[in-house]
Amino acid sequence: MNKKSGILLVALAAAVTSAFAQTTPKIGVTIYKFDDTFMSYVRGKIEGEAKAANVTISVQDGQGDQSKVNDIQDLFLTQGYTSLAINMVEPTAANVVIQKVSAKKVPVVFFNREPDASDIAKYPMAYYVGAKAQASGTLEGEIVAAYWKAHPEADKNHDGKLQYVMIMGDPANTDAKYRTEYSIKALTSAGIKVESLAEDTAMWNRGDAQNKMQAWLSKFGDKIEVVFANNDDMALGAIEALKAAGYFAGGKKYIPVVGVDATPAGLDALKQGTLLGTVLNDADKQGKAVFDLADQLGSGAKTLKTVVPMANADGTPNPAGHYVWIPYTKVTKDNYTQFVK
Repeated sequence: MNKKSGILLVALAAAVTSAFAQTTPKIGVTIYKFDDTFMSYVRGKIEGEAKAANVTISVQDGQGDQSKVNDIQDLFLTQGYTSLAINMVEPTAANVVIQKVSAKKVPVVFFNREPDASDIAKYPMAYYVGAKAQASGTLEGEIVAAYWKAHPEADKNHDGKLQYVMIMGDPANTDAKYRTEYSIKALTSAGIKVESLAEDTAMWNRGDAQNKMQAWLSKFGDKIEVVFANNDDMALGAIEALKAAGYFAGGKKYIPVVGVDATPAGLDALKQGTLLGTVLNDADKQGKAVFDLADQLGSGAKTLKTVVPMANADGTPNPAGHYVWIPYTKVTKDNYTQFVK
């Protein structure tokens, strides 16, 4: 081999090594809080997909602190991760994240807690995976509307008006905002008159929701005709308070409770007859879509494929879009068995 050929081979080997480094994904994932029930299922799916694909991944706990999420992101960028997947604590802080990843030219996939569309639009390699919160609220309201119309006895004071309490999630989360708003819009759209007795946040937490419900039962008693909760954990907390007050025992006292997520515990409550209905927030599809995007982006792929087609911010289909909208599904006692794993 002559000197020129040797130099050529060395250069070629270096190019191959460089190309391999650029196309081997290393994914950094941050979950806003590990002990959130729904997010634990999303996290499990992401980790399972990475293991099956033999992809290097690090999944970290934000512990409900956006500054910690930012610190984890900085560490990922320092350590050379090729793509990030971030479940924000405070979606309004997405601009700070985008400034840092764009400076390093690292793709980012936000998921479950939706940043403002204007922030996503600032960076060509920013994406979002989630579900349209408005739809979850609408389906929740439709479950209650169907029950109200089929059960005249649900109007306990016979005033032709549905009196309800609303247990909300984190006020900074768009899911909480839209589930609250659109669940009631679905009732009024169905021609049902409504009256809010109380609305307050339990921050997605079962224990906090139980305490809220206990206080409302002491104040309003049987004036409460429906309990809305922005997620299943809070719905289950309300159910515990209702059980302690003698509801669901022998069918004598009943207040319908609805939630969102269709968690295993929520589905069991449906089976027991203590939860009227819930809305499937598909953790498996969300987790798979997050991994698929982060994996492909981290590999330098130009054409992206996900479990659900890419779309625009408004939900309209677009193969070159920056959103993956996972559809919600209404779950009641009539169909819950198909979602039990």
